[in-house]
Amino acid sequence: MKSLLVLNRYFFRYRWRLLLGILFVTASNIFAIFPAQIIRHAFDVVGEMLVTYQLFNGFESQNTIAGLLAKTVMYFGLLVFAMALIKGVFMFFMRQTIIVMSRLIEYDLKNDIFNHYQQLSLAFYKRNKTGDLMNRISEDVSRVRMYLGPAIMYTINLIVLFILVIITMLSVNAKMTLYVLLPLPVLSITIYYVSNVINQKSERVQAQLSNLSSFAQEAFSGIRVVKAYNRIQIMEDSFLSECNSYKDKSLALAKVNALFMPFMLLLIGLSTITTIFIGGQLAIAGEVSTGNIAEFIIYVNMLTWPVAALGWVTSIVQRAAASQERINEFLQSTPEVSNAATEDHTIKGGIEFNNVSFTYPDSGIQALKNFSFSIEPGKSLAIIGRTGSGKSTIANLICRLYDVTDGTISIDGRDIRQTNLDSLRRQIGYVPQEVFLFSDTIANNIAFGLRQDEIDESAVAQAARDASVYANIKEFPEGFSTKVGERGITLSGGQKQRISIARAIIRAPKILIFDDCLSAVDTETEEAIIRNLQRIMKDKTTIIISHRVSSVKHCDNILVLDDGKVIESGNHEALIEQQSVYFELFQKQLLEEEKVSP
Repeated sequence: MKSLLVLNRYFFRYRWRLLLGILFVTASNIFAIFPAQIIRHAFDVVGEMLVTYQLFNGFESQNTIAGLLAKTVMYFGLLVFAMALIKGVFMFFMRQTIIVMSRLIEYDLKNDIFNHYQQLSLAFYKRNKTGDLMNRISEDVSRVRMYLGPAIMYTINLIVLFILVIITMLSVNAKMTLYVLLPLPVLSITIYYVSNVINQKSERVQAQLSNLSSFAQEAFSGIRVVKAYNRIQIMEDSFLSECNSYKDKSLALAKVNALFMPFMLLLIGLSTITTIFIGGQLAIAGEVSTGNIAEFIIYVNMLTWPVAALGWVTSIVQRAAASQERINEFLQSTPEVSNAATEDHTIKGGIEFNNVSFTYPDSGIQALKNFSFSIEPGKSLAIIGRTGSGKSTIANLICRLYDVTDGTISIDGRDIRQTNLDSLRRQIGYVPQEVFLFSDTIANNIAFGLRQDEIDESAVAQAARDASVYANIKEFPEGFSTKVGERGITLSGGQKQRISIARAIIRAPKILIFDDCLSAVDTETEEAIIRNLQRIMKDKTTIIISHRVSSVKHCDNILVLDDGKVIESGNHEALIEQQSVYFELFQKQLLEEEKVSP
């Protein structure tokens, strides 16, 4: 239950709804008790009238007494109906306060989890599966909602009803009350032990559900690879295995609940039998009336559903506790990259790496080693090198997707760890190596980095022209309103890359970072994009990361990386003159282009 304490702040937020709910629960139960007392009076009054009716056997007054008896029964029946009607009204208000409160908390909790997810660092997403993240914000929150709504409502109802019924029963006959409630301690002990079993099995069920969601999400995301390698049957068998594991764990939990419920109903049945037996003896002794026996039977039946629901509520609470513990695990995760400043800061674009070393926290791979360089505002820098040399890591560090292990990164002479993170990222246009497009229109994907009031159709079109993708977009039947599908699946690799470039340049950022974003386009398109970029790059600090010499030869300075270190630097002409690594790469690519060209 400790894991559920974090929800207390939500209860405080909606405290007035909760208090009103408790009030309506109390009122509903008060009007639920009145019918039992009315029936007690009805039994006693009707019993006395029947005796009187028999005494006047053979007299004309007997018909009058019969009519009076019928009116009395009708009167008591109408009273019971009225009490039930009023109880129903209060039950409606009870659900409108407590259940609605649970839905509002569910809404807040999902938003809080989603917002926290977005604050967490990139390393967090490398350590955790997407399916597991989705399961915690959907299935786990739904289970917690059952605790916030039905479980809370039935628990409050049970407590209020028990207090009212026991006080009423004690006021009638303490001895009879004691015998009726005798099975309850056994029930409490049983619940204590069974709840531990339910909790353990609930945690296993939720953990397996996360595995199932992760497997399905990964299978659907990689469906093209699955089909290409003809692994459909194998994936189906693996999914079946995961489903069977989930089924077995769920059935094990269901068996515990299935055994628990009949046992509780047995104890409640014993209470009813005890009421009739003890009540009959007391009635013979003249200590209680037959109306009191009927009243007590009604009280026992009133407690039947709340006590029977106690096992169900226990299961809900235990499953909610298991789910909330999983949610808390992520909510208590702190982002490795934190925002240390609040004021906005307009940057000019001067970037300096001073003895920067970086090791990826999730893999332990050292990507940069005592790496240093600087760029003046408005200048361009190219970074070239083989795969795994640390090129993309530089882009990640400038955007503060990670923080450096050693050394400092400064922008305009200020450590980026002391710069407002939101302000920094707003002024950077970043085209990642792995292009990601949202399942939306092309226009919305290009305008993704803009605020709603900043979106302009002409600016979207111009960004598409600058990225040399405008002509392709206009060929689509719906143009810029074309839906690109999940992850841009309807577009080619080159089209996705160019739309991603358009998304970066439309923001008119102070710093532009292109991380190998022209790898999927042909040489002709690459030259057209570079010509447009040279105009856009004017007065902007630009970093181009690439493995193609043709993409970077126009830059003011070029760094050649190997194993996280700079092995050559200079402009294109100077590096060619050195006739070292850069020159060899240039020659090799020239030969490849000559082979490809007709």
